[in-house]
Amino acid sequence: MKNISVIGAGRWGTFLAWYVAAHCKMRVMLYGRAGSAAFTRLGTERRNEYLELPDDVEPVSDLSRALKNETIIVSVGVQDLRGLCREMAALGVAGKTFLLAMKGLEIGSAKTPSQIFREEAGQGARLAILAGPGHVQEYVRGVPSCAVIDSDDAEAKAELIAALASPLIRFYYGDDFIGNQVGAAMKNVIGIAAGILDGLGWQGLKGSLMVRAPREVGRLIERYGGNGRSAYGLAHLGDYEATLFSAHSHNRMYGEAFARGEKFGKLAEGYYTLAAAEKLAEDEKIDMPIVRAMHAAVYCGADIERSIRSLFERGNKSEFE
Repeated sequence: MKNISVIGAGRWGTFLAWYVAAHCKMRVMLYGRAGSAAFTRLGTERRNEYLELPDDVEPVSDLSRALKNETIIVSVGVQDLRGLCREMAALGVAGKTFLLAMKGLEIGSAKTPSQIFREEAGQGARLAILAGPGHVQEYVRGVPSCAVIDSDDAEAKAELIAALASPLIRFYYGDDFIGNQVGAAMKNVIGIAAGILDGLGWQGLKGSLMVRAPREVGRLIERYGGNGRSAYGLAHLGDYEATLFSAHSHNRMYGEAFARGEKFGKLAEGYYTLAAAEKLAEDEKIDMPIVRAMHAAVYCGADIERSIRSLFERGNKSEFE
């Protein structure tokens, strides 16, 4: 594997292009939409607010050209994935390997990234997902971290890990393709919950949140047919420090701004995943009290403090029931 494409030139996609070129020593085509200010800057200045592009990264705005490579990393918002998959399907994706590097559930359908991809782009491509902790701001300073790559195609998983591993990121083999996607999506929701606690000045509750949330998320993972224990892996619990505590976490910052009655202008994918998860929990009678309390506050205008305190009014139960 000498050449690779990255589709999506946002913060994470641009970092992945930088990482593959700088640390995996491959040539990279970085696809972005022509006309956007951020992508125009990458083309002219070869930098954004976080990093400078290596010489082996070529920004392109022709999707068909980006799809020429056999291995393609996709880093777009989950809510935009279905439309992108339709574009890619029209250009042909059979025989290629796609690594989906986004975290979330589609609002309305509650579908995972792999489910969306296979519905829209067919069955002819090999598919894997990337999940786990890490912030661009820390990676570009050389701070190492771990992540998981998972797939229902063992050969594709092994090839990707071998090609992308470096001293900066240690990749683990995932063994729960659907569960790791759900866990990765839900860590954004729990990040919003942590931000709400920050905004209220209730940081002491974060410990309880960290303990109880994986139990709740595990039940949701099982509903998707995954292993509930995946909630305790890198895709979910392993990403808590980066999402529940970091000053770089958009989801945590969104929750904090919400609790303070302030606007937050950047993408917080957990906002959409919260709606998807709450609807599924309601329809399928899944016990998810944290999600329901958050949804009542974020989507239904319920008092934030009252919503949280309602969690303490439920009947007593065994901790590990």
